[in-house]
Amino acid sequence: MGDLVQNATKNQKKLLASEKKHSSGVCALCRGTKFLCGKNRCPVIVRYHSKTKVKPLLNSLRLEGASPPSVFVGRIGYPKVAIGPMIPPVMGDTSEIDTPERWLEKTLDDIVDFRSQLVRGKFTVDVTDVERPHRIVEFTRELALSKNAVFADAMFAKKPYGKIAFYDEVQPHGPSAPLKTLDITNPRYEQHIEKAYYDTDLKAKDAILDIYRNGVLISKIQRAFSVGAFGVKKNRRFVPTRWSITAVDSTLGAELMKKTKEYPFINEVRAYFLNQFDNRWIVLMMPSEWQYELIEAWYPNTTWNPYGTGISIFNSYEFYDGRTTYAEIGGCYYAARLAVNELLNKERRQASVVILREAHPGYIMPIGVWNVRESVRCALTQPCRKFSTVQESLVYVSEIMDIPLQRWIRNSAVLKNQLYQRKLEDFLVR
Repeated sequence: MGDLVQNATKNQKKLLASEKKHSSGVCALCRGTKFLCGKNRCPVIVRYHSKTKVKPLLNSLRLEGASPPSVFVGRIGYPKVAIGPMIPPVMGDTSEIDTPERWLEKTLDDIVDFRSQLVRGKFTVDVTDVERPHRIVEFTRELALSKNAVFADAMFAKKPYGKIAFYDEVQPHGPSAPLKTLDITNPRYEQHIEKAYYDTDLKAKDAILDIYRNGVLISKIQRAFSVGAFGVKKNRRFVPTRWSITAVDSTLGAELMKKTKEYPFINEVRAYFLNQFDNRWIVLMMPSEWQYELIEAWYPNTTWNPYGTGISIFNSYEFYDGRTTYAEIGGCYYAARLAVNELLNKERRQASVVILREAHPGYIMPIGVWNVRESVRCALTQPCRKFSTVQESLVYVSEIMDIPLQRWIRNSAVLKNQLYQRKLEDFLVR
């Protein structure tokens, strides 16, 4: 997990530094009226509207509301990290605010609006302090283990401050403040998570797998994992939220992948398609031993190509024996890998998989890795197109995607392997 963290953090810092370097001049000249950045909506205005909805919170040291439940574990200063609840100024059932599995039918504005209501409380601990006898530590953990919204009453040392926070891996959230006290009322644990929490001899990996097999949402597993709820007691740690997301996706995907490799090949070439949040997705499945690749094409004026003049294409892949290094694309790679292995395990089949993603200018801000996992999951529920050959499927790709086919092939290790690498059966006498 150390390699996952180190490489992901390095790549994200480079991207964010580049964005900050260029943003102020264009935005100051445009001021949300000329759309000089090329986006069809101004991200500054979108953020501003959401910020005004939480402005009354910025003038109070106390906040009462129903936490979805939601918690956040930071990574700055690791191994000293800020933990705490995220609370909206809303009562009742707020569970949807922290259940990304339900968000695909929402708009980007919807997601920003309800996530901006979450105020993050921060209390600094060492990552080993999971059993520290402190009310904030205990209540943060109880929130993370809960299955329903929980009433929370927070007192802050300072007034909540800051704009909406956007991340590539993690869902956005609203302002934050140092936490002075925290009280919660009647949390009810998710039973499978509770069982794993009290089993202090059960390894974290086994806990994650057991809970997943019992149908618990991945977002709930990730949340509990972040507060050190799983594993042998002496090894339990707080895990920064962004790391916990990728760790759970990677663990589940790797385990499912082992089973995938035992199954017979699919019988045809398949292509699944989805258009979501101005992202076009095609999932190609080919009858072959397990191989996997995610290729992302970012148009100019999108999240990770905000000032480019051309389309930027990134890929990460693995052949049958898997990867030994962290994927260049980051957490998205592991989220999508999990989704495709879920389908292959359900069908008890094996395939070579290539996922193509075109991120168009309507995708104006990052909303988290959940988007990749849930979009690929959704694509795989759509009726697929079936073909006799890889070449036929690529004709379909050229009709659906804007980027020329040859550029996809040029940037793909797996497609080149499928198209140009002769296989053993090619030499067999028929």
